[in-house]
Parts: sequence; C-alpha cells; structure tokens
Amino acid sequence: MARMGQLTTHILDTANGIPAAGIDIRLFALDGGRELKAAGVTNADGRCEHPLLMDELLVAGEYELEFDIGEYFRARGAELDDPAFLNTVVIRFAMHGDQHYHVPLLVSPWSYSTYRGS
Repeated sequence: MARMGQLTTHILDTANGIPAAGIDIRLFALDGGRELKAAGVTNADGRCEHPLLMDELLVAGEYELEFDIGEYFRARGAELDDPAFLNTVVIRFAMHGDQHYHVPLLVSPWSYSTYRGS
C-alpha cells in the first residue's frame, strides 16, 4: 500500500546553533472550530518521534501548530520577561491533500521564521 500524506515538524534553536529538544507542540484543526489533533515533545534532534498526522488522518484544511518556546529558553538559562516575548509561537497554515507537509521552526528568544520544508 502506498503511503499517503504526512505532517512533520522540527525546531532549530538559532540562538545556540542546536536542535531544540524538549519543546511541547500542539496541532489544532481549525475547520469547524478549534480541535486538538495531536501533541508531542521534541527529541534530541528537535523533532517529534512520529509524524503529527499521517495517512487518512491528514485531511485538507486549515491548521495551527503551537510551540512552547518560552519554557525551553528559560530552561537553557535565558533571561526572559514573564511571560516571555515569544512564549508560544503559533503558525497557521493550510494543507490541501495527501502530500508531505514539513513545517520547520527556526527560533531564538526574540524571533522566529518558518517555511514549507520537504
């Protein structure tokens, strides 16, 4: 059976030049309300152990990924306001079918960027 689509992510700590381990991630579907679809924690490589969605669970629609980066940078000794300037990063995006969607997050305590990866 051919593999259908999947959604993956990873986080790179650009302030320290390392993958960001131990960050809580939540994925919400937004069509018809806001529904939690998946949650995970990044491993030593800054990735979740498994795709957040895959195969028949990956359906077209609008989604949000939440990344709790304030706690991560506090644990690394960064001096942050409470709440941190970027306490939780939210990325809203759309998926259109059974493709591989990869949403990387490049992050520091004061900035972030993302793109559709491969």
